[in-house]
Amino acid sequence: MSESTSARSAEPRPDDPEPIRAVPLRHPGRWISGAIVLIALGLFAWGAATNEAYRWDIYARYLFDARITAAAWKTVQLTVLAMAIAVVLGVVLAVMRLSPNPVLRSVAWLYLWVFRGTPVYVQLVLWGLFPSIYKQIDLGIPFVHQFVHIDVQDLNAAFLFAVIGLALNEAAYMAEIVRAGITSVPEGQLEASTALGMSWSQTIRRTVLPQAMRVIIPPTGNELISMLKTTSLVAAVPYSLELYGRARDISGANFQPIPLLLVAATWYLAITSLLMIGQYYLERHYSKGLSRQLTARQLQALADAQNVPVAEAGKPTPKPGAPGEEHI
Repeated sequence: MSESTSARSAEPRPDDPEPIRAVPLRHPGRWISGAIVLIALGLFAWGAATNEAYRWDIYARYLFDARITAAAWKTVQLTVLAMAIAVVLGVVLAVMRLSPNPVLRSVAWLYLWVFRGTPVYVQLVLWGLFPSIYKQIDLGIPFVHQFVHIDVQDLNAAFLFAVIGLALNEAAYMAEIVRAGITSVPEGQLEASTALGMSWSQTIRRTVLPQAMRVIIPPTGNELISMLKTTSLVAAVPYSLELYGRARDISGANFQPIPLLLVAATWYLAITSLLMIGQYYLERHYSKGLSRQLTARQLQALADAQNVPVAEAGKPTPKPGAPGEEHI
């Protein structure tokens, strides 16, 4: 097709309709509601900044106090240790619930019934009373000979009991999360693994769990954040060296509970924000291959393989003689 022919075809003809002028749809309600929200936030911030009850000078003094930072580190330790134990135990319980063994299924169901049916605060109180319930633990051959005698009342292990109490409670919820992830894997994967000669445990370990991680990771991240906040209940053990307990002890000495609560809330928000960032990248890692849209690295590799520019990589090659194709 020549250039003159192209120019003539591009010129408007008298019988052509007038081009449509698109006018964006206006949404005045959005601007009004947004302005109202901004004004309300501004008024709240101004009121909080000028309210003497918040005592921002006390807040600034204790925000990076050595006792507060040490308590924040103890809170992180409680969260990580309890969640690690809960994840491992939750996987075991989920596999037991899906096991063909009726005894394992019944024991797992009983565990979930007890720990999901009672408040975590009550469980922590019971763990605090553990030295009063079991004064001594004997390990050995029952009714014959005991090799090890542990005096529980002399342990003074409030931190350990707090970790155990949080972990055992969280394991019941993690078991249901893992079970939901396992059941989300298609039946064909199980049949293929069986056809390859894998046992039931190998199928769960090598085929099912890796694919179930995409479903397991998001609620597990939420449970981790929830665990961080649940550590404020370990005063029931009693254990008071974590963040909320330490802030409460300091406020009991200087009679300033409001700024110390704000200090604790600030540290909780900071740690939670870091956990949310880690959850985002972990979810993105396990979601690879779920979307049909290629990443920049995949497009570059495809372009290098086809020896074409990146913008044309992945586009289908038209077949010669296809309907509507014009040959010049």
